[in-house]
Amino acid sequence: MTDDDIEMVVAYVRPDVLSNVKQAIANAGAPSLTVTKVSGRGSQPVKTEQWRGEEYTVDLHEKAKVECVVADVETQRVVDAIADAAHTGEKGDGKVFVLPVSSAVQIRTGKTGPDAV
Repeated sequence: MTDDDIEMVVAYVRPDVLSNVKQAIANAGAPSLTVTKVSGRGSQPVKTEQWRGEEYTVDLHEKAKVECVVADVETQRVVDAIADAAHTGEKGDGKVFVLPVSSAVQIRTGKTGPDAV
């Protein structure tokens, strides 16, 4: 990563490991993040459950989507922190993606580029 690079780290993790992931990101030096509750399907098996006597299929599993924009911290350090904190060794642990960010503007100050992050 060069001085002008901005990257977004996007992770989909189990909701029960979210507090560990948040702490790991802060410890990696990137305390700013956004968390969204999402549902998705991956390698986890489809489950059949019952509710009020009716059988239904659960094929979308709850996940937490964690987004962290990185400019002044090594991206790989953040990725490794998330992966270590979210790892349980079971199917459905999640995934981490790194995306380039072409520009950024801080609305309050008008700063741009890495200074905006």
